[in-house]
Amino acid sequence: MKFTKMHGCGNDYVYVDATKEKVEDPSEAAVFLSDRHFGIGSDGLILIEPSQAADFTMSMYNADGSRGEMCGNGIRCVGKYVYDHGLTDKTSLSIETLAGIKELQLEVSEGKVASVRVDMGEPVFDVRQIPVIYPEKEMLGEAMEVDGRIYKVYCISMGNPHCVTFMEEDIRQLDLTSIGPRFENHSTFPKRINTEFANIIDRTHIRMRVWERGSGETLACGTGACATAVAAIQGGLTEDTVEVELLGGTLSIHYDSEKNRVYMTGPATEVFSGEIELADNFFKDDVKIYTALNRGRV
Repeated sequence: MKFTKMHGCGNDYVYVDATKEKVEDPSEAAVFLSDRHFGIGSDGLILIEPSQAADFTMSMYNADGSRGEMCGNGIRCVGKYVYDHGLTDKTSLSIETLAGIKELQLEVSEGKVASVRVDMGEPVFDVRQIPVIYPEKEMLGEAMEVDGRIYKVYCISMGNPHCVTFMEEDIRQLDLTSIGPRFENHSTFPKRINTEFANIIDRTHIRMRVWERGSGETLACGTGACATAVAAIQGGLTEDTVEVELLGGTLSIHYDSEKNRVYMTGPATEVFSGEIELADNFFKDDVKIYTALNRGRV
């Protein structure tokens, strides 16, 4: 199977041109390919497929094999891949995802995509749609107990579910491998949750770390950065355009509250391409068990 390794601010995925390649079991393949010891190493697998409703379809699988609805960093890389690899010559693209069709604007420099602006659509605050088990319609700035500690949380969907908490303590010192799984698997979140831990640096600058469901801590999360920016703006903590500093880089997020629409701009980078044989490796039980342990799932 031919593949390309790409990343957006360090949030890395294995990309397969599924207009040409056939992946028999994407979920199982994602587990093997994502492992950083036995596979290629990534936060998941993304297939670029044909679409009847848009220019292309992005099918995303997390590192534990679960299906993801949407990935902000991943979709920017899809835009770069299809342009740089000659699948299209368009600089305005529509990409079909499980979270709906997203519109991309490609910034091209010297024949290659340098950055991508994504219309991320409308943030969803209704707890039933996120989903969150909570008696009120919205959970914005509400208290929640996790592992004996009370956190003030904002629950927002950006195509997939997010729980954002702003902290006084320096998030760079947090033990995310301990607290991350507590949020991810909390009974409040029936489909698990992505959790963002953030510091407000100033009115235009947020620092953020993320624990992604199915992948653990990643260097960046585009939908998480959007959810964090929206939470900060909704809470009156920042301006409506903010730089979100992640472990792997910085994303610019603009929230048009009147239209209830979020726009994300950031880089996309190709690392390398190659070929890999799946048949002899990716059903190994010891690899699956090791991966589950390493991601806080068992």
